[in-house]
Amino acid sequence: MITCFIRYEIDPFKTEAFDEYARNWGEAIPRCGADLIGYYAPHEGSATTAYGVYNIDSLAAYEQYRARLKADPQGRANYEFAKKEQFIRREDRMFLRLASAPHGKLIQP
Repeated sequence: MITCFIRYEIDPFKTEAFDEYARNWGEAIPRCGADLIGYYAPHEGSATTAYGVYNIDSLAAYEQYRARLKADPQGRANYEFAKKEQFIRREDRMFLRLASAPHGKLIQP
């Protein structure tokens, strides 16, 4: 299992458009085969940094997933929405593996 972290630089005046984009992926990404952890928009601190995070079995599975996402009507519509609204200034992807498992239990105060 690998985790894809997408770092977005977004227009700080178009965070509502990014939120809509994120909600759209909330349906399309799982349908196309990735385990979506979530999309994260600015709250405090930087107003221009956002993230998308999902798990996928392998890089080979990622390639298949990307092909399904490009063929998905909602996926295509979301790409076009981002292109039209231009709220994404930059997008970087990296793939990481979990190195800290197994985790301990959270102690409640």
